[in-house]
Amino acid sequence: MKILPKQAEIYLDGELEEKTDFFFGSVLIENLLPKKYQIKVVKEGYFPWEKTLEIKEKEVTEVKNIVLFPENLNFNIISQGVEKFWFSPNQRRIILQELDETGWSLKLYDLDKSVKSHLINETNISKKGVDLIGLEFSENSKEVSLKTAIAEQIKYFSLTLDKTPPTLTEAKQPATSSEDIIVSKKFNNDTYYLDNTGHLFKNEERLDEKPFPIQTETEYTLEIFPNFVFLKEGNTLYRFNPGLKSFEKFFDGEIKTLKISPDSEKLLLLSNYEICVLFLKDKLDQPQRKAGEKILISRLSEKIMDCLWVNPDYLIFNTQDKIRIIEIDDRDRINVIEIKNLPQITGEMEIFWNETDKNLYLLQQEILYASGVLIPG
Repeated sequence: MKILPKQAEIYLDGELEEKTDFFFGSVLIENLLPKKYQIKVVKEGYFPWEKTLEIKEKEVTEVKNIVLFPENLNFNIISQGVEKFWFSPNQRRIILQELDETGWSLKLYDLDKSVKSHLINETNISKKGVDLIGLEFSENSKEVSLKTAIAEQIKYFSLTLDKTPPTLTEAKQPATSSEDIIVSKKFNNDTYYLDNTGHLFKNEERLDEKPFPIQTETEYTLEIFPNFVFLKEGNTLYRFNPGLKSFEKFFDGEIKTLKISPDSEKLLLLSNYEICVLFLKDKLDQPQRKAGEKILISRLSEKIMDCLWVNPDYLIFNTQDKIRIIEIDDRDRINVIEIKNLPQITGEMEIFWNETDKNLYLLQQEILYASGVLIPG
């Protein structure tokens, strides 16, 4: 049993059994009689974890990566007047689009130094008025690409971050913005795209032998993950089979968000009211979990706005006015907690989980907040 934070107490059927060690936060409980045990893990200042698990003769029952989350968080203001924000790939920088009476500007917030610096104003691009349509970091986090609309004309710019002052230059239109491209996606400095004949390309290399049948007036989305390429057509999900060199149907059902787990072994399937997890590989510590199995994690009556992986075993999601953390271990009841001490919620909020500093970032009413450490070491 592996537990964070360390030195948590473990109760079996209401009696204190063990305390996790100081260095590794793990414990091995031996010589238990075969039966079902009610397990409770507690530590002062943290939400408890509870589950009933069966111990079978001559079998090891594993409970990996239990996380106890703080009962109270202090949300600190990072910046105000924020319309949008983008995290760098290394999650140590944030680009903020801030608004004032003169228009928008881009600021760079350095999380290591807690320092915000000015990058550009809207007028540095054009005096005619500029809509910022998209922003994308380079893989090394040292520059960003901007997609803008100026007088109904699309223009692209490159902004170098590690120079003083930052350098803004107009860039060429990306090849994947051609009218022949149905959908495109960048991943690890590679560009994947599906053209209007149904062929899949990685940069200029065609990956398929059999074209995908493109439907007119249908929305398509490419999702690229390590070792996986997915194509979403309406509510149907297809996976690219490298052996067959073609797409094959993978899942049929309502999906608004598709995200792979940090260990690349599970897919989060999110609809407006349900959270499901689809296993891409057999789960070794739970032999009953097989590749291709889908489990329902939560079904709500209120609309789910977004859901993110915290780690391979936990998800964080928000509704209109609440943020909750939920585990994916559905043996017995699923543990779910509601984050307390949220800023006063008066409208929609956007959340981002930063794996680097273990903070939850929350944008609400043009104020960007950081939660403080959510997963203690």
